[in-house]
Amino acid sequence: MTAATHEDPAARAGRKLRRSFGWLTLLGAILAVGGVFGLLYTAVATITSMLLFGWLLLIGGAVGLLHALESRGTGFYWLAVVVAALNIAAGFIIIRHPEESAAAFTMFAALLFLTGGLFRLVGSVVVRGPQFGWTLFQGAFGILLGLLVLFDWPHSSLYVLGTFFSLALLFDGLGLIAMGVGGRRIVGLVTDQMLPSEDPGPGGPEAGAPGTGSPQPPGSGPDQSKE
Repeated sequence: MTAATHEDPAARAGRKLRRSFGWLTLLGAILAVGGVFGLLYTAVATITSMLLFGWLLLIGGAVGLLHALESRGTGFYWLAVVVAALNIAAGFIIIRHPEESAAAFTMFAALLFLTGGLFRLVGSVVVRGPQFGWTLFQGAFGILLGLLVLFDWPHSSLYVLGTFFSLALLFDGLGLIAMGVGGRRIVGLVTDQMLPSEDPGPGGPEAGAPGTGSPQPPGSGPDQSKE
């Protein structure tokens, strides 16, 4: 059995893993490019994010309704029907009115920033734990961000959601690129260690075998036994 036969399973597995990590890197690059594009055109990213969210609600509601119909006669049948109907209605409204939906979601996000920042600020002052400075900074930053969004509302609805959506795409893409590149490097190192060496080198297993022309130790020749 030759060395190439021993290399085939490891080489095939290594190529398959490297190909998978290559696709992961490509997906990360696409997401990163989409995030950069969204940061440059935040209004387009905002409308796109709302349309995607609306379609997700619509498809999820339709799937939930089908599951509810299959579970007819159970105790949670009507609850599943109501939840699915609400998802379908919300998805339909968001798809039909993406700009108004973006304005409503931006207002909700601003109120969420305000309340979260206020709770962090008050909690850091009352508790004064080991992370007092960092919690105080988070609370003040949340309140400031919420006020900035509210003061520029409804115009802020054109760029707030798009900016967050684009940043999420960018960081997810960079994370996938790092995973893909690092995974390919690790697979290459492991595959190189698993593959056997084709050159035994000087002093290998055949160095002292008879018939190879290598010198034999003195006193071990065939004429020595006749003496």
